[in-house]
Amino acid sequence: MKEYKILVAEDDKDIANIIKLYLESGRFHIYLAHDGQTALEIFEREQIHLAILDIMLPKRDGYELIKIFREKST
Repeated sequence: MKEYKILVAEDDKDIANIIKLYLESGRFHIYLAHDGQTALEIFEREQIHLAILDIMLPKRDGYELIKIFREKST
């Protein structure tokens, strides 16, 4: 069974942990980032299948990240 990797970029740690807890029950591997720069580093290091991005993140916002992600993958 293939394990899908999901990146959750959310600066509110409580919200991020709730999302992570919910998704882990579906046997997904979850990567948490609490700022845009960390999210980008995870994206570049791992083969991410889905990214859930908060728009208002510190360091790099969700709009900037989605533009970078689209340029780097299909």
